[in-house]
Amino acid sequence: MRTWSDSLRFAFQPVVNLATGSAAALEILARPESGGVLARARREPELDGELAALAIREAARRETLLPLHVNVFAGTLADLGGLDALRCAVRDVGRLPWEVTVDVGPPFTHVPHRALLEGVAVLRKEGFRVCADGVGDGDVPLRLLDDLAPDLVKLDASLLSRGATVRAMRTLCEELGALLAVEGVETETQFAAARGAGAQLAQGDLFAPAARLPISEVYVPELPAGTGASRPAGPPVRDFVRPAALLPESASAEQVRRRLTGAAEVSGVLLVNAAGVPVRSVQRDRFLLSLSTRYGHALYADRPAARLGDRPRTVGVTATAWEVLDVVADGDDARTADDVAVVDDAGRCVGVVRLTDLVRALAESRVEEAAGLNPLTRLPGSDAVTGELDRWLAQGRGFALSWLDIDGFKQVNDGAGFAAGDELIRSVGRALSRTESEAVRVGHIGGDDFLVLADPERLSPLAAEVLDAPWSAGGRAVTLSLATVVCPPGSVPDHRRAAALLAPLKKAAKALTGASWVCGQAGREGFDVRRGAHATASAPPRRGARAAD
Repeated sequence: MRTWSDSLRFAFQPVVNLATGSAAALEILARPESGGVLARARREPELDGELAALAIREAARRETLLPLHVNVFAGTLADLGGLDALRCAVRDVGRLPWEVTVDVGPPFTHVPHRALLEGVAVLRKEGFRVCADGVGDGDVPLRLLDDLAPDLVKLDASLLSRGATVRAMRTLCEELGALLAVEGVETETQFAAARGAGAQLAQGDLFAPAARLPISEVYVPELPAGTGASRPAGPPVRDFVRPAALLPESASAEQVRRRLTGAAEVSGVLLVNAAGVPVRSVQRDRFLLSLSTRYGHALYADRPAARLGDRPRTVGVTATAWEVLDVVADGDDARTADDVAVVDDAGRCVGVVRLTDLVRALAESRVEEAAGLNPLTRLPGSDAVTGELDRWLAQGRGFALSWLDIDGFKQVNDGAGFAAGDELIRSVGRALSRTESEAVRVGHIGGDDFLVLADPERLSPLAAEVLDAPWSAGGRAVTLSLATVVCPPGSVPDHRRAAALLAPLKKAAKALTGASWVCGQAGREGFDVRRGAHATASAPPRRGARAAD
């Protein structure tokens, strides 16, 4: 006699890590071929628990080694407590509990919350991870979400059109210590929105559709340049250049062997053409291993070493350490430790850099950066912004330097308390951080003062992000003042002069009422009032000044 399980099939869909572009786990989805098994499972906790157990056993038959996600209704976990069938299945197939995430999904209405939390506690004690599923398209109360303290929160992709909501959920996840995932991602626009909102994980047909067989290969779109969080410039690669071991591209394997074994510090040889351009890279360990086989030396010694080499990895002499890491990451994992050739504008080799040197230097630089971060907002101080400004000046770039602060902040602290004041400062810092890109740098000077360096064309989106938001603290409305000096290429010699030009604009912005923005330009007198009501200022607005942007 056929049973309900005979018509049951399972599908696997990868959960994608958006930082690495790889599959981080597999969600196992029940796919009954007939009957209302899933509808029954919603009403019958024992059946739902058995479905989760069968999903684990199916994954074991498919021999997947990726971590797993299994789905249960919230009511099931409240009724059954610790999901004995699931725990037995995990133990029987030899998986570890912390390799399994239980996705607890809606409906949550009428589910006894205390019983649900007790069931979650049992799972956690065993080592299972817990995910709050269907958030945004379900009925999970925010208070319950806070009480669950999930390891992962899954949002419905429909929320991606509501950027403020997703960013708020990311903030909540940070407070809970949870990761944020977006499910149902089907388009590259949704993917970019998920990345931009700070989601760490995602799944959907864009990456890979649910399939009968587990897969780990996924499609992840490339983001346009400048999309997403900005990357620090990092130390220049020229600081780490080592002498390269060079031989002509016609060199024999025996010549390369002598070069590699003649000096312990030589980790590889670059074969170059007559113009000094690297054409092949020979890595020490792989090369010597090829010669050490039974007939390796006889086969290769007198033949061109280029046959045992790889295409060289190269970076320009003006590259940064981060760019070198991109080159290393975009290739064969077996070549991670290979030297990277540094070339000049003509493509000639000027030396090599080693990954160990770069990783050590980047670690040290991040420690130095962390020491300079403001403890309240985790934003860098003025030194980081002015240092970047001086780099832009050296490159001949124009820029806009802006100062932002909270109006009447002392009254906010006195009236609403320092805790409300601190939270307001953090909120403003987060809003400014969302504007960061390769064209925008944000710093927290201290107190309620912020400094922003940006390309002039990014000013309007920057102002809209901070001035159009409804700010409040302790129930009282708060406004912000923004002052900007635009400096065309060659108009100022250094950051000190730019700061001096910004000072009177700060005073003018504070003299306006409401959310205000004044903008001046190096080499011109006066300023434009782009936001705020006119008031007495140290310098009169120029003719044609605008009261609104």
